Amino acid sequence: MEQLIDISKRRVKNTPVNFKRFLINKINISQRLIGIKGARGVGKTTLLLQILKTLPSEETLYVSLDNLYFVTNTLFDLANRFTQKGGSYLYLDEVHKYKNWSQELKNIYDSFPELKIIFTSSSALEINKGQFDLSRRALVFNLPGLSYREYLELKHNIKINKISLDYILNNTDEAVNNILDKIKPFEFFENYLKSGYYPYFIEDEEFYYQRLETTIKIVIETDLPAIYRMDYSSIIKLKKLLMLIGGVSPYIPNISKLSKQVETTRDSLLKFLHLLHKAHILRWLSSDTNGINFMNKPDKLYLDNTNIAYALKNDKVDIGTIRETFFLNQLSVDHMVSYPKKADFYIDNKYTFEIGGKNKSQKQIKDIDNSFIVKDNIEYGNDNIIPLWLFGFLY
Repeated sequence: MEQLIDISKRRVKNTPVNFKRFLINKINISQRLIGIKGARGVGKTTLLLQILKTLPSEETLYVSLDNLYFVTNTLFDLANRFTQKGGSYLYLDEVHKYKNWSQELKNIYDSFPELKIIFTSSSALEINKGQFDLSRRALVFNLPGLSYREYLELKHNIKINKISLDYILNNTDEAVNNILDKIKPFEFFENYLKSGYYPYFIEDEEFYYQRLETTIKIVIETDLPAIYRMDYSSIIKLKKLLMLIGGVSPYIPNISKLSKQVETTRDSLLKFLHLLHKAHILRWLSSDTNGINFMNKPDKLYLDNTNIAYALKNDKVDIGTIRETFFLNQLSVDHMVSYPKKADFYIDNKYTFEIGGKNKSQKQIKDIDNSFIVKDNIEYGNDNIIPLWLFGFLY
């Protein structure tokens, strides 16, 4: 355990605090059990360490659950020893890599009421589906990749406050003017769309796509099998499915045809699509506003974010697809997005949006209440026309 303490102190000491994700302000560390879910590479570990940096070092411990310590020791034993040493804050990284995580977290929660625990996990982990349901005990947050607003702060040290969807819709001119006083959005927007979603671009921009491809590979080959029982054949089919959809997204799926191409059953195919959605590699869009039911096929499939699109397609991306993917990705963080009968997206059962370039017409949303045209390549809006880039400031 002494080695774990040394590693923890070293990691906390070397963690930068010049940039912090938006989620850090939403987390109340007095809660006894908090979960942070998110795609691999979005910054969950850094977020943990930044929180620990604000606490007394003698009361804190950061541990990654893939550490070799857990080959011969249990997580419960670690918690017991830590509390005996006066520990108060136990922060656990990548719990999905620990076999009995749900049972032992429940036991720790019940046995050590003085202990405050924050754990991170893959976005695909469903804490209410395990043998030991933690949903009534844990407060769970989801950490997405960087918004355009956060990218500007991390990359260019340009700090702009986030704005709400209602403010954008009702005060478009004011929202635009406030931001244009600080930046010219198109100076940086294309770079964000290509390589600004995952914070690790700051470490090595030259090999960003190579690292992103490796990240996706690890999710499919390691993270998903660690959470769900998957054999090698299923992993191969997941990869094939991703390449088929990634080459033509947005994709209106023909489930029968796609099942034959992947050489699997309809039910297995829908399960695979659901897993890739949970892992934030694909994004499942449905007309059902009650949520995703993986036994019913999606109405449309997108890649999760624009960076994945560029990584898989290189420079052969369709700009219309990039626009829609960006809008869907940014709105999905705090809003319910569904597939409407007309137009591109339906938000919160209230607002209809059609996405396009600067010459996009009103045809698709004619006579639809609360409808808007979102245009790329414009700085200002007009009436129900809103610049696409503005939605990058929602979080």
